[in-house]
Amino acid sequence: MDQDLTCLHPNPGWQEPKKIKNRCAVNQNTTDMGGNHCLLELYGCDPAKLNDEAFLRTSITTAAKSSGATLLNLITHHFEPQGVTGLALLAESHISIHTWPEHGYAAIDVFTCGDHTMPEQACRFLCNELSAEEYSFQTIQRQSPLNIRKSLRKPNSIS
Repeated sequence: MDQDLTCLHPNPGWQEPKKIKNRCAVNQNTTDMGGNHCLLELYGCDPAKLNDEAFLRTSITTAAKSSGATLLNLITHHFEPQGVTGLALLAESHISIHTWPEHGYAAIDVFTCGDHTMPEQACRFLCNELSAEEYSFQTIQRQSPLNIRKSLRKPNSIS
């Protein structure tokens, strides 16, 4: 029986994505800045902290609060023999962390939209909390359509 990748995909209707043209011109329907996407690489971190799922859950929660973001949900997973991945769903976007305790390394992604959030503050907190000896940090300013930038979305009640 011949099978292709579409047979293995959980959505049988899945097709290869269509190629889109590279749009190098500035879109006039976007703002200068729709959100900040911070990429943080931490080196020389405390391996015990990087492997402690409960500690990381608390750290991610505190980082979200320190940035002024609204935490909607938090999911984490501890790997064997070591390492943790965490994802915080924010009303403003997300925070993710992936740890490799055996290397003292963490990869962190903080993306927030809106003028009231400070994703750099979340990065600063996590850098200190994980006792990083060195770090690499960059911010990408995301562009979004004007109508998204001007809209205000409030989350449903959080249980």
